[in-house]
Amino acid sequence: MTKTKSRLLAALALSTALSAPALIVPLFTAPPALAGEATHDFADLAAKVTPAVVNVAVTMKVGGTGDEMHMSDPSRQSEMEEFMQRFAERFGQQGRPHARPQQKAQAVGTGFIVDPSGIIVTNNHVAGKADSITVTLSDGRKLSAKLLGADEKTDLAVLKVESDKPLPYVSFGDASKIRVGQSVMAVGNPFGLGGTVTTGIVSARGRDIQSGPFDDYIQTDAAINRGNSGGPLFDLDGKVIGINTAIFSPTGGSIGLGFAIPASVAEPVVAQLKDHGRVERGLLGVQIQPVTAEIADSLSLGFSSGALVASVEPDSAALKAGVQSGDVIKSVEGKEIVTIRDLTRAIAAAQPGSSVKLGVWRDGKDMALTAKLGGADPATKVKVESRASDAKSAPSSFGVSLAPLSPEARQELGLKDSVKGVLIASVDPSSPAEEQGLRAGDVLQQIGREMVDSPKAAVERLKEAKKTSKPVLMKVYREGMTRFVAISPRAT
Repeated sequence: MTKTKSRLLAALALSTALSAPALIVPLFTAPPALAGEATHDFADLAAKVTPAVVNVAVTMKVGGTGDEMHMSDPSRQSEMEEFMQRFAERFGQQGRPHARPQQKAQAVGTGFIVDPSGIIVTNNHVAGKADSITVTLSDGRKLSAKLLGADEKTDLAVLKVESDKPLPYVSFGDASKIRVGQSVMAVGNPFGLGGTVTTGIVSARGRDIQSGPFDDYIQTDAAINRGNSGGPLFDLDGKVIGINTAIFSPTGGSIGLGFAIPASVAEPVVAQLKDHGRVERGLLGVQIQPVTAEIADSLSLGFSSGALVASVEPDSAALKAGVQSGDVIKSVEGKEIVTIRDLTRAIAAAQPGSSVKLGVWRDGKDMALTAKLGGADPATKVKVESRASDAKSAPSSFGVSLAPLSPEARQELGLKDSVKGVLIASVDPSSPAEEQGLRAGDVLQQIGREMVDSPKAAVERLKEAKKTSKPVLMKVYREGMTRFVAISPRAT
């Protein structure tokens, strides 16, 4: 072959390669979808589980919330409460036109049978305050139900019906295996229409919707409406992985934001309600708050996780264990505490009388404490509704005026003698104190690590604290609760 011919063939090959379309190889090639894989056929699943889902109809005195109120969004609930308040102020308790002393209201919800003997699970806000409860089974039978127990903190209730034959039932699933994106099916009684099936996916896990101390909701886009409360959320194996409880909605109808109590939270509570009619939880006896970045800076913490102890209850497990106000609880039984919800759940999961090991940070050092948990909720709420007048000057860079806790001020504010500190008489608008939520009537108890008992002592401590470049940590008492705030003084 001549050189000229070789060059010609090479040029033709190069020309062909350049003119051919580029080959694009995807980084991930999904296998071909199986028939029906993208859209599950839920018919067999629905036929299997719906016989165990029941309608719950309750009768209660006027004023109970029921499913209607709970399933509305917070703004609608607030509007209703304001309306009722205006109504009461206008007509008075005894002056409501056409009111009947024993007037009753009806509400509907959903439940599901977890034992063939007739044990039914639903929401506390559905049946917890009912005067009478009627359950309608899938075969149309209506049975009177008895409330075995209810728990407001998890919004769960357990009912019992009597039947002449074993009832169909469903079981709880393993909530730890729930994955975002997996298919789910809800069954309930929306708007009182009877057994209705809706489907969707798990949209998120671990949602905190500020409804209680144990918020750990499964979020789903399966349609959930009024009347679905207390109904089950199933996985594709027919196991109950959640209990439908609430929705976010501007209209009261489903917009794809439904929330279900996970089975991992519900199952142990249901067991206690079934056996004992109440739930026993361990109690440490502390008021806690999150460790914000500002608080972490003021305490020279190298982290912004854990639970900051705002106060320790008298004669509590925490006090006996040596826990102090200002401590940061970092772990329980070796398990890291990232948020205050982690601490709440860890302590509540332990039985009263049991001992737990606490990992605590105090004054720059880690330490270990052992607390023997109690089991009764302390009643320590005190209302503060007024403000004092004899204010004393404080550094203007903080934006507060201080006054002594005189006997007159204590009487006016309803403060117990055990409450020590200095009264915040006024807070300047747009000041650092106002930005951190301080208000007149609060009691300033501690600045840094030192207690204050007079306006003069507080002013001196604030002047000293201002010299540092860090936010100033303040311990504040309000309405029976104690918390820490970190305030950065403004430049003057």
